[in-house]
Amino acid sequence: MPKRLRLTRRPNIAMSEEGYRKLRGLAQEAGLDEGEFLSFLFENWKSVMDEDNFTHRIRLFNSELEDRKR
Repeated sequence: MPKRLRLTRRPNIAMSEEGYRKLRGLAQEAGLDEGEFLSFLFENWKSVMDEDNFTHRIRLFNSELEDRKR
């Protein structure tokens, strides 16, 4: 029997408009709400992420972050 999904944590997060639009779109495609989609993503992190690509993208994001904040 599948484990019941209980969304017990409700973190207050800040996101860019672009990031939130993508989250909403991906969640809608998957037939989930945003919280359910984030739970799925983090529970299955290793199987849905390309580690080499992630490392490269996070470095790029960090290098551009200060400019994006202005």
